[in-house]
Amino acid sequence: MLTIAVSKGRIYQEALPLLAQAGIVPVADPDSRRLLLPTSHPQVRLLIVRAADVPTYVEYGAADLGIAGKDVLVELGAEGLYEPLDLKIARCRLMTAGPVGASWDTRRLRVATKYVNTAKRYFAERGIQAEVIKLYGSMELAPLVGLAECIVDLVDTGNTLRANGLEPRDLILEVSSRLVVNKAAMKIKHRPIKALISDLARAVHIKGEA
Repeated sequence: MLTIAVSKGRIYQEALPLLAQAGIVPVADPDSRRLLLPTSHPQVRLLIVRAADVPTYVEYGAADLGIAGKDVLVELGAEGLYEPLDLKIARCRLMTAGPVGASWDTRRLRVATKYVNTAKRYFAERGIQAEVIKLYGSMELAPLVGLAECIVDLVDTGNTLRANGLEPRDLILEVSSRLVVNKAAMKIKHRPIKALISDLARAVHIKGEA
């Protein structure tokens, strides 16, 4: 039995067609509250967890494989996982953003984000002394109420930023969802995992040519 950890939402919805090409289709209602879903493949099940928890479930062996955004993998430092495949789904950008036209005092900058580790590394590499404040949502509010001068967050269309008087600034990371694999599972279940990676790689290629 192979267990694949994935989060509900955009990643799950965009992963479904790729999984279907590999013969893996959930047979339970995806809108139900079930967190462990059987699939049309008798030896594969899906584990529904929070996006930020996918690497943890895979690293500790509760799941053999997972589908996680590159932003999460970089933030958590998931060196204990294999990352054999870019699925090229749920694409977006991790960027800095702030009020339109505003300048930042790079001697002492307050930054609001849920990507604390990534933000600290980014500003440190540029010699900017940044105080990073962790928030879990509504990042756009932070500059509006004086909590921070800028934010670090995912940007897709940029509409939410513009609606709140903010603009994207510097690109930190191009983000897409990746297939990750537990290292022990890769050894113990090598054949079915390699077959699944091959099937998903083929599905990604077909999708790219469509």
